[in-house]
Amino acid sequence: MGVLCFARRAFTSGSCLGVYAGKYTGRFLCVTFFSGVSAPVGTRVKKYSQDTRNVPGQFVCYHLPHRTMLKIQGQDTSPFLQGIITNDMELLEEPGLRAMYSHMLNVQGRTLYDIMLYSLKEADAGHGVFLECDSTIKDSILRHLKVYKLRRKVNINPCPELSVWAVLPQQKNPGQQASKPELSSPGKALVWEDDPRTQEMGFRLVLDSQINPWDIIASCQKGDTEEYHRHRYAIGLPEGVKDLPPGVALPLESNLVYMQGISFSKGCYIGQELTARTHHTGVVRKRLMPVRLSSPVQDLEEGAALQTQSGKPAGKHRAGVGELGLSLIRMAHAKEVLTFKSSDDTTVTLEASLPDWWPKDVKTN
Repeated sequence: MGVLCFARRAFTSGSCLGVYAGKYTGRFLCVTFFSGVSAPVGTRVKKYSQDTRNVPGQFVCYHLPHRTMLKIQGQDTSPFLQGIITNDMELLEEPGLRAMYSHMLNVQGRTLYDIMLYSLKEADAGHGVFLECDSTIKDSILRHLKVYKLRRKVNINPCPELSVWAVLPQQKNPGQQASKPELSSPGKALVWEDDPRTQEMGFRLVLDSQINPWDIIASCQKGDTEEYHRHRYAIGLPEGVKDLPPGVALPLESNLVYMQGISFSKGCYIGQELTARTHHTGVVRKRLMPVRLSSPVQDLEEGAALQTQSGKPAGKHRAGVGELGLSLIRMAHAKEVLTFKSSDDTTVTLEASLPDWWPKDVKTN
């Protein structure tokens, strides 16, 4: 089966009320065929599949109450955010590109908040973005933004009237991008974009809280939010403060590069120095990885220490649902069976795996 090695996202545009919708086109750097022969750089490989965009039940809509929206608007929006996020705001000025993932760092270069930015429609009073963040730190991120606002001409407002949804295909085909389902009322969608982190996370939808996705997506059924989290943990994708504890997580160890969330060519931003230095050394000794536990653990102590079978330190467990989770693991021990102690002193074993959406040249030893 074809495997995507690495892709830079590009979009084609079509309008909706708050944000232009986009389709993922991708620029493939390497594609592996059934024969195991790699295509040259830049080669496009067409995949044929039945169009199921309007077949009932083909997509699942997950309400994400742990995510909330802010609106940042004004003529200084782009330069204001450019100095406090890891990604490049100029990307959102490219034709058709309307969604971007990023982190905000502290001065020591550690992650404070993981965010997604969505461009507002040009008709909406000029420059501006919607900012999606963890709902539990909404007040903290508002304070953080206002500290650095200074005299910038921007307005920052929470949007409690909006709801965030993830839309994923019911039948998941690794490495294959599902066709975006059509909206019966495109004007009701404030955001309707491919998830900018990886195609395995489907699509992001933001609506007024009074509107349900299945009212405008014929092929959509409601899903359980816990299943959304299980999907995230199964593929190793962090989201929110449990997975990325503020002031603790490091962006490169958290796979920010793999989630298209950082620019190494933009100008200075808060926390850049350590991040850039680590990147240019080319050495990331620990990474956040998906793990499967030998048994589900309740009330797990945050940051439980991992060990190899021989007792060597191997990292820390972060978070999870049931038997699935994320652990920060030393890459030298990523292929080993690891253990940690639960709160009741029971020994739990876990095994890590390399996500399919990571580049194929990631080394585990």
